[in-house]
Amino acid sequence: MREIADPSTLLEWYDHNARLMPWRVSPQDRRAGVQPDPYRIWLSEVMLQQTTVAAVKEYFVRFTRRWPSVTDLAGAKDADVMGEWAGLGYYARARNLLKCARVIADEYDGIFPNTHAELLTLPGIGPYTAAAVSSIAYDLPETVLDGNVERVMSRLYDIHTPLPTSKPELMELAQALTPQKRAGDYAQAVMDLGATICTPKNPACGLCPWRKPCIGQAAGTHLELPKKLPKKAKPIRKGIAYIAKRVDGAYLLETRPDAGLLGGMLGWPGTDWIEGEPTERPPMKAQWKTLAGEARHTFTHFHLRLVVKTALVPMDRASKAGDFVPLQDFRVSDLPTVMRKVFDLASDAPKIGRMPSARSKTT
Repeated sequence: MREIADPSTLLEWYDHNARLMPWRVSPQDRRAGVQPDPYRIWLSEVMLQQTTVAAVKEYFVRFTRRWPSVTDLAGAKDADVMGEWAGLGYYARARNLLKCARVIADEYDGIFPNTHAELLTLPGIGPYTAAAVSSIAYDLPETVLDGNVERVMSRLYDIHTPLPTSKPELMELAQALTPQKRAGDYAQAVMDLGATICTPKNPACGLCPWRKPCIGQAAGTHLELPKKLPKKAKPIRKGIAYIAKRVDGAYLLETRPDAGLLGGMLGWPGTDWIEGEPTERPPMKAQWKTLAGEARHTFTHFHLRLVVKTALVPMDRASKAGDFVPLQDFRVSDLPTVMRKVFDLASDAPKIGRMPSARSKTT
């Protein structure tokens, strides 16, 4: 008779192998009475959506150093938060982050609600984030289902239904394993298992605490799991980005509309991004020079190719497309990644004259 997966076996493994993360309370400290901070758990989970742990750590440390509590974040300026978020991508998360922080500060006296249902009513919090906060921060037996957990469950139970069709089945299986006690540690344990042992390629099955009950490993099918439906080819959109540099070194930048991609972020004025040839829409009259090459970037649903045009303009030149930012106040690190690529292309253009170096953030 095959051994059944036991949550206590995984928790024992986690006690000795938990990853060290700046937002995590270790299982040893938790047993000693140290309670996780819901604000730090929430912030980390929002940052980790569609982003790797390695990429998030530096941002998390910088955020919590600057805004150590949810009330601090609620009182922050939108532009400051968007600037610190630049580079993490999926910028709607940053806008919802501020909205959520302000609701918690104004309506909950700065204290996060602890139930899954109430967390779901907050801006930007979906089922996964609500489950993560309620389980990890409050030790409630809620079930998290991220990509790592989906992979573990698919292999553990040899599920061949492709994702995302299999999500309800995987959630049911994951819920059946979620313990009533130490639910927060268990949630982190199963995610750690997927991230460090049950990896997409070359899983370390010999080190896995659930090797014996793993049906996929026994059947020899684990390496092909989880199966996924074929992805649709991403379309290519095109656009033009305009970099206007004033003779004193100031750059023309605009704040993008709150709605849509890169909402609320700083960027270079430009055309709409379309699946055809964009129509010229310069932000002002100037001697625009078209650079060789393109700035290329991939979003979730499409590939983007931007032609970059630059111009040097006099001090009295104005534009309705944005405002000139003095060189000493301009930080390329405040720009989203695609806008940094535009700047990098202009910086490397030999005939335009090198762009003055932009300051970087300090951590």
